[in-house]
Amino acid sequence: MDIAYVAVGACTGLAVGLTGMGAGALMTPILLLFFGVPPTTAVATDLWFAALTKLASAHLPHTRQHADWQIIKRLWWGSLPVALLTVLLIHLGASWGKVQWLSQAIGVMVLFTALSMIIRPWLRRPQVPPALQTKGAALQARLTVIGGGVLGLCVALTSIGAGTLGSMLLLFLYPQRMTPHRLVATDIVHAIPLAAVAGVGYLFAGLVDGAMLAALLTGSIPAIIVANLLAGKIPGRVLQLCMAAVLLAAGVKILG
Repeated sequence: MDIAYVAVGACTGLAVGLTGMGAGALMTPILLLFFGVPPTTAVATDLWFAALTKLASAHLPHTRQHADWQIIKRLWWGSLPVALLTVLLIHLGASWGKVQWLSQAIGVMVLFTALSMIIRPWLRRPQVPPALQTKGAALQARLTVIGGGVLGLCVALTSIGAGTLGSMLLLFLYPQRMTPHRLVATDIVHAIPLAAVAGVGYLFAGLVDGAMLAALLTGSIPAIIVANLLAGKIPGRVLQLCMAAVLLAAGVKILG
């Protein structure tokens, strides 16, 4: 079973390194469906898996070079306070509740994002009049903070959303600015403190499976280093299609 965890961690590490997503959208369903891990343990362990795996990637030159720090800070202003508040409520004894509706909604949005990325080259973007660009920039910043808050809530409850929903949000708000490589790096850097903050409450509650986490990281960290080295050599459109494939797989698993 430990070898299986290492293999799953390696596959997920490759997905995270190449696309910036998969740590939550892929790993949590795998732990639930294939390993029979209890939902709370799966969410708690996956949060720390995502944080530590992406931390390894964040120190690599390719990620540091492409990360958009202005957007990352805007996301943090929304995601970190909401995630912290959610975790505090859970830690203080608030009911976990059923989040099946949330998982289903995430699955639909993930599939929509994947399909939109596939057809993106055939879509013509409207030109924004110069008079509206200043107002648009202010609204863009506010929507990024609000979107970050939604991501914080989703990640704290389900461990899913930092990569998949984050990518959809960034592609929607910054269609010209988010090249495939920049999208990957920005997603990775934003997700590290978000997953750590969301995972703190679960760690104190004793829900993190340390042995399983160690096995997953044994596979993911070497894999994400290899993936980051390959990412800079892969054409942008190829990387974009890889991202769409990962999102399709994640959406099918979540909805399944």
